[in-house]
Amino acid sequence: MLKQFFYLYPQYKIIVMKKRIVFATLLFLLTFGSTKAQMTVHKMVHVGYVYQNQNFAELGGRLLFLQNDDVIYRLGAAGMMGSVNGKFAIIPKIQADILLNFERNVDLYHSIYFVAGAETTTKYFAPKAGVTLFGVIDLTGGYAFSIDKAGLNGKEMKGVNVNFTINLPLVMLHDLLK
Repeated sequence: MLKQFFYLYPQYKIIVMKKRIVFATLLFLLTFGSTKAQMTVHKMVHVGYVYQNQNFAELGGRLLFLQNDDVIYRLGAAGMMGSVNGKFAIIPKIQADILLNFERNVDLYHSIYFVAGAETTTKYFAPKAGVTLFGVIDLTGGYAFSIDKAGLNGKEMKGVNVNFTINLPLVMLHDLLK
């Protein structure tokens, strides 16, 4: 019955997805915002490459929540831009990641973090895992589950998902541009 409703009124499916995204974002912020220790927040700009049944360039911003350098949380929003079936398209994307590294007092090995997270767009939802070097260069992969069967310009966005991203902290950019 619900499937028939969304078939007849596809515009409501987008509203339901937006509410789910807002709820997931608020849940993430409330969960990690209620910790007792002080968290430091760093702002970052990121650029990257995304393969999701098509090649996309990605540009966006992230917030990095840091209490200690063993577990780091990231929340971000971006725009994916690319050509799909001969037409230019832009897809909004939000993402949440947890960076983990439990090596203590080992500086060289402490630069590599395991990344676990998820990203969602208006076309797909993709859990992902990977590695990051100093939290600056990310290489992640996952599998995307299609949300919108109509797809993007007639191409359904599902299957293997690969991301290569370079994160640039705004503090570093400010210092470089002086």
